[in-house]
Amino acid sequence: MDSDKVNYKTEGGTKVVPLDIPPDLTQLTRDTRYAVPGGPVSASNMGVRTAVPTTATAAKQVNDVRIERDGKQRWLVVDRSADVVWPLVQAFWKDNGFEYVVEQQQLGLLETEWAENRAKIPQDFLRRTLGKVLDGLYSSGERDKFRTRIERNNTGGVDIFVTHRGMSEEYKDQTKTSTIWTPRPSDPELEAEFLSRLMVKLGVSAQTATVAASPTELVPPKTNLVTKGEATLLSIPDSFDVAWRRVGLSLDRTGFTVEDRDRAQGVYFVRYVDSASKEEKGFFSKMFSNSTPDTGPVKYRIAVRQIDGKTSEVTVQNTAGATENTPITQRILKLLADDLR
Repeated sequence: MDSDKVNYKTEGGTKVVPLDIPPDLTQLTRDTRYAVPGGPVSASNMGVRTAVPTTATAAKQVNDVRIERDGKQRWLVVDRSADVVWPLVQAFWKDNGFEYVVEQQQLGLLETEWAENRAKIPQDFLRRTLGKVLDGLYSSGERDKFRTRIERNNTGGVDIFVTHRGMSEEYKDQTKTSTIWTPRPSDPELEAEFLSRLMVKLGVSAQTATVAASPTELVPPKTNLVTKGEATLLSIPDSFDVAWRRVGLSLDRTGFTVEDRDRAQGVYFVRYVDSASKEEKGFFSKMFSNSTPDTGPVKYRIAVRQIDGKTSEVTVQNTAGATENTPITQRILKLLADDLR
């Protein structure tokens, strides 16, 4: 992606008006108190991992920063402590014109406010002539937000994951008298662009970062929804290490609120609000509506379990750790399956 075509900075420092909070994808509350991580292996210590051998593919070393790939997924591995990396990543998104809705150092989580890529606005004759005078009257009809997750790895450094979510403004009906915001697919090129920029922030040359983050043609194995007895689960043809990473990225992309994670147990602790209608389309159309959901957020456990060296399974559990097989948990699994395919 051409870096000149990415610009989320608003003129005069004016903050972009945020979209409505989606009723079915709840947010963590803002917390700027950064306690030093500690305690057991969980998200509270930014995902400290046990010494399990990993086999990431296509690693490219750049001093103490490298980008690793697995299929279409890319992430950074930085041989620096989490306490050193956190303020650099935190400043990075602000430097690129974003504000935060989530800043949780204990979770290793940063999430930006919805923002507009002003570089996508057409440069017609009138706008080129009047410039900033009419800048606020133009809109690309798209908004983006990014989630950054920082996890400590077993070598003393950190893994950094960046995921994108997008919305587009569409006409509500054929009369074209009003518009609504609807989800659009996550953009791997945007994720790669900001991984490349983050590498530069961490001290890598721009040219080297661009080459390291270049696209890959590798495609991960297919993920399937399967039924075992009375339970529905997600079958991932990967080892636990790979499946754990893929599920975490999928939760980030689909907007779940991850309250905690425990890699030793293979569990993500999430909050979810179901607002599904009778039709699948209705579920997605409500994501950014002003309507109030019928029920509040419900806590679930997304459990990842290795079956053998080549296969892992994902189930949705209640807070007591019992596997559930309800219409809501099936919709959660389908959301993950659709993103992982």
